[in-house]
Amino acid sequence: MIPIDVIEKTAETLMDKAAIEIPDDYLEGLKAAASVEDGDLSSFVLQAMLENYEAAKQDRRAMCGDTGTPRWYVKMGNETQIEGGPIALEAALRRATANATNGVPLRPNRVHPLWRTDHDNNVGIGAPEIEYAYEPGGEWIDLITVHKGGLFGTDYRMLFPSDGIQGIKRFFLDSLVAFGKRGLACQPAIIGIGLGGCKDTCMVLGKRAACLRTVGDRNSDPKIADLELEFTELGNSIGMGAMGFVGKSMVIDTHIEVGYCHTGGMQMSVHAFCLSSRRAVARVFADGRVEHRTDPDWFTDYQRRETVEWQMPQSHEKSA
Repeated sequence: MIPIDVIEKTAETLMDKAAIEIPDDYLEGLKAAASVEDGDLSSFVLQAMLENYEAAKQDRRAMCGDTGTPRWYVKMGNETQIEGGPIALEAALRRATANATNGVPLRPNRVHPLWRTDHDNNVGIGAPEIEYAYEPGGEWIDLITVHKGGLFGTDYRMLFPSDGIQGIKRFFLDSLVAFGKRGLACQPAIIGIGLGGCKDTCMVLGKRAACLRTVGDRNSDPKIADLELEFTELGNSIGMGAMGFVGKSMVIDTHIEVGYCHTGGMQMSVHAFCLSSRRAVARVFADGRVEHRTDPDWFTDYQRRETVEWQMPQSHEKSA
């Protein structure tokens, strides 16, 4: 059984790491973009951000004044038991969010949509969001915190099967141009695309694609993997760079996730993570051990399974 105090303590540590430390995969992607950027203002922004990241890490302060809207992704093995059960787990994550808001500190961004009530701790009705997934075998829990920008950088459109790949490309470019020209996202960013599902799950897929995959990771479907590379190149060919200035560094990487949809439609969502790509991950075991990492490893073969029954590959059985 996993101790609840270890979960809460680990969650607070993750909130601190996500706000302050850039994941290595994204940092390397940003450096690669800076090395080829030739737009004057875009180059200036990229260099300034790289210096800011280093200063934030040295001073242990949040890398961006707007720390977004903290959210949690929780994945656990099928045999996992948590002290106090799922209610205690959610309470621990809410307490960790509130404590970190005061301790890191984070900007208290969460307010009631109508009355603008603000508890100054990023906790309220439906906040922070907590999403769950499960894996066959094992007694462990992965805690993943993401500090996602909470205003713009997201769009949705109902496409139709006849729109095809060209329609997907058009909406992708429409979204990026709008993000850049109207200041709706902080570029360059990891772009997540959700295809299919229902309207709500399409949005979930796109946000998870942006936030829960690392730079350089490719979809396990070879054709989708090719599209990811093509879309990154396409996004960097529109003449926009950092923060929408003239340049060629709009996209650090593109990730695409799909879900089966209604035969008559093809939902699509586009999500820009953030110039400050804020995520942190840890696995907590029943014996109290905690292993930190930066790769959420969310989209496993099991999460992308297509059939009714699941047969675990032998390689998974050996590592479970």
